[in-house]
Amino acid sequence: MTPSTPAAINHDDIRTRFIFDDMPVRGLHVRLENVWQHIARQKHYPAAIRRALGELLAAGTLLSSNLKIDGTLIMQVQGQGRLKMLVVEATSEQTVRATARWDESADIADDESLTGLLGENGVFVMTLQPKDAEPWQGVVPLEGDSIAHMLVNYMKRSEQLDTHIVLTASDAGVGGLLVQRLPEEEIDAEAWNHVSTLAQTVTDSELTGLDAQHVLYRLFHETPPRVFEPEHIEFACTCSRGKVSDMLLMLGGEEVGGVVAEQGSIAVDCDFCHEKYVFDETDVNALFGANVVSAVRQEAQRIQ
Repeated sequence: MTPSTPAAINHDDIRTRFIFDDMPVRGLHVRLENVWQHIARQKHYPAAIRRALGELLAAGTLLSSNLKIDGTLIMQVQGQGRLKMLVVEATSEQTVRATARWDESADIADDESLTGLLGENGVFVMTLQPKDAEPWQGVVPLEGDSIAHMLVNYMKRSEQLDTHIVLTASDAGVGGLLVQRLPEEEIDAEAWNHVSTLAQTVTDSELTGLDAQHVLYRLFHETPPRVFEPEHIEFACTCSRGKVSDMLLMLGGEEVGGVVAEQGSIAVDCDFCHEKYVFDETDVNALFGANVVSAVRQEAQRIQ
């Protein structure tokens, strides 16, 4: 693993696995540029929230590599402060999407801390949604002052695995590095400390500006890991008119019919990609198999 130039830049959206043959440690490197820029353009994110969302996107892309079945890994950071939620979805098909919700009337400085934005009683939620099975979900209180610290604490609590994660996000791209002890394997404390200490020396500019080959050579050239074929990551939204229809059915004919009776139609925007789905009176009546809009109007006249 010897790079021919000191600063070759990879403009693709790539996730790379690696493993150390002389110790039970595996790792992952991710760098997203085009995918991240597409996501960041969907909303006018304050800089502090955009940075946190980018870091969670990098983390979700890293951790979803461990999906052993067809499905989706959903990672959420939920708070009660000005930042309400960060959410990233990463699939076994190597696609991702992400969004955030916050109090858009609040003042948010560029250097706001994540814990300050989330407020009290924040939680981290990880959901595994297989395509053909029941979902699994883990919920833990937030521990740490950054996405990386929160995830490391989550891994210790839920999987009892020694893990070190470095995440960064800029306007241009996001990057992440993970090293982890292999499950059911023991590692000498000195050896683990050596690997994790080297991982800590990676810089933000290296994570967002260099490909995996150059980052790993810079960090581990004395004991180079075995690097696997890189995986290309793409943005893809899973929203559809059918899923919106299912949501409207859950709301019920009275509520949906009431909106259409008042406004002429009901519109739902996807929070991830901003696709707009509009249902008029004909659509809604067909969806519920009854003239729910007329029924709402008649009930309103009766009450009057």
